[in-house]
Amino acid sequence: MGQRASKVSVRQLSQVDAQHLAAIVADRSPEAIAWLRAAARQGVPRAQAILGQRLLSGEGTARDEGEALHWFALAAQADDLDAINMMGRCCELGWGRARDAQMAVYWYRLAAARGLDWGMYNLANLMMNGDGVAADRAAALALYRCAAALGHAKSVNVLGRFHEEGWELDADPEQAFALYRQAALGGDFRGQFNYARMLLQRGLMEQALAWLRCIPDAATPAFMRNVRGWLSQSGHAAVRALADEAAWQEAVA
Repeated sequence: MGQRASKVSVRQLSQVDAQHLAAIVADRSPEAIAWLRAAARQGVPRAQAILGQRLLSGEGTARDEGEALHWFALAAQADDLDAINMMGRCCELGWGRARDAQMAVYWYRLAAARGLDWGMYNLANLMMNGDGVAADRAAALALYRCAAALGHAKSVNVLGRFHEEGWELDADPEQAFALYRQAALGGDFRGQFNYARMLLQRGLMEQALAWLRCIPDAATPAFMRNVRGWLSQSGHAAVRALADEAAWQEAVA
C-alpha cells in the first residue's frame, strides 16, 4: 500500500484519487484492512462499507459479522448505496443480528429506489418467495428487468428462468438460451450452468463442457455440491467425468 494506516489523515483520505482507491479495494492484505479501518474511523462512508465487506468475507482479517454490521450501519446512514443494500443482507441472513425479513425488504427497497441493481435483485428474490413481503412474481419480474438493463448478470439469469418456465409470460426457450448466454458471459455461475445445460440439449458438448468447467471459479460450495450431483447422474459420459475432477471433488470434501 505504501503508507501506514496510522499516517493517513482526513485530508489525504478526502483527496485520494480513483486509481489509489481502486488499489485499496483490490488489496486483501492485513495492511489494506488497517488502512480501511483508519479511514472508516475517520468517517469515510466508502471505507466503512468496504471494511464491512472484508469483515464479512474474512479477507485480510478475521470474520466478524457484528463489526461488519456496525460499519454498514454507519455507511448506510451516510447514504452509501452498497451499505444500504448490505444492511438488507444482514437482516435477511441474520449476519450480526437476528434475522428480520421485513427489515431486509425495507433496506432493499431503499437501495432499489436509488437505482442499485443489487437492491433490485435482492428485493425481487424476496418477492418471489413471499419472504418479508407479499409474494408478487409480476413485481419481481419488473425489478429483475430493471437490474438486468443495468447489466446485472444474476438478474439476467433469472430472466432466463422466467422465459424458460413461462412465468408471467409465454415460454420462449430461444430467449431463455440467449439470456443464459448473456448471464454466463457476465460471470454468473448459475447462468453458466443454465447455458451449459441448454448447450447440452442442443448437442453442443464441447461448448457445454467448457462452460461447466468455469463454474467452480465463482460458485458457492452448496451450488457446487448440487451441480456435482447433477453431473454424476448425466446421460453423457464426458459430463459424468467432470464430477471426478479435482475442482468438483473439493466442493464436497
